Amino acid sequence: MYPRTGMSRALRLLALSSCLLILAACRRYGEFTLPPPGGAPEPVAWKWTVVKEPVIAHGQEADWDGVDALNPSVLILKNEFLNYYSGFDGKTWHTGLATSADGLKWTKQGRILSPDPATWEGNYIAANGHIIYSAGRFLYWYQAGPKGRTQIGLAQSADGRKFTKLPHPVLETGPYGSWDEVSIGDPYVIQIGGYYYLYYLGQDRARRQRLGVARSRDGIEWTKLRSNPVMEIGEPGSFDEQGLGEPALWQSHGYYWMIYTGRDRRERRRMGLARSIDGIRWERQNLVISGEEPWNSHVVCDPTVEVKDNLVRVWFGGGNAASPDENLHGQIGAGMLSAVHVKGVR
Repeated sequence: MYPRTGMSRALRLLALSSCLLILAACRRYGEFTLPPPGGAPEPVAWKWTVVKEPVIAHGQEADWDGVDALNPSVLILKNEFLNYYSGFDGKTWHTGLATSADGLKWTKQGRILSPDPATWEGNYIAANGHIIYSAGRFLYWYQAGPKGRTQIGLAQSADGRKFTKLPHPVLETGPYGSWDEVSIGDPYVIQIGGYYYLYYLGQDRARRQRLGVARSRDGIEWTKLRSNPVMEIGEPGSFDEQGLGEPALWQSHGYYWMIYTGRDRRERRRMGLARSIDGIRWERQNLVISGEEPWNSHVVCDPTVEVKDNLVRVWFGGGNAASPDENLHGQIGAGMLSAVHVKGVR
């Protein structure tokens, strides 16, 4: 038995440690909104057009992307298109790079990132990420960890080819009972003013997948929105009744816009559109994008965007097998959203 004084000291230390942990956890949560988008809100609708054939095919059977090529993340720098996309070889998801002069004809440059089994990443995935270029650095937030228990990491690069990973996740799953307790992933980052805003998928123990947001000054230490999630699953019978994921964002015409993936009960995936004036409260729009070609007949997902005036260029993943995660025969397509002004509508 411990002496009474020793037990009291131990209990006090334990209580103090618990309080410090609770305070540390509380500091990771807060209430915030995004700055107002530029300009007055304008009544616009979006028209979708698409390239019929995939612009990046999955590789040969023995290749690192031989089963699926999905999750494009496109960055345009010095008139070169850089596409950091995800490839699945049948066991592991990796990140690779393809380059292009026009965004349609791509040349694969090979694999640049794989999971490290000796770390928190495990051996399943280091992919499903988003790339930006900021202050002379390439920043790539990606999803890693055991299947069904993933978190978000950060890799940095000076040249966009050779990346150095941080040794720990930069965004972790939430506490017991939270909406993102089990797994998080699908990061998409936008930079506004002095903050990075990271939108991501969160999954709870009931396997519900919804969308939330966090913000950061440096891209490493994040504060999650206390009132997450910012988007709930759709109504019964809707295209997103089973779950949401893979958000991509931009601002134009006085709104923030989000194109995202929705899953139905048959695991068919399509993309939907939502808008917001503060980045937190989102309104679904009357646009659902389905695959119309044999190669993307069951899955359209994983959008990434480039904005120019009234046009939003979209690269996306597609597949002809309805599966929740992989073995979709996944390939990458391209399309365009065109803004059309609508009179008398807000």
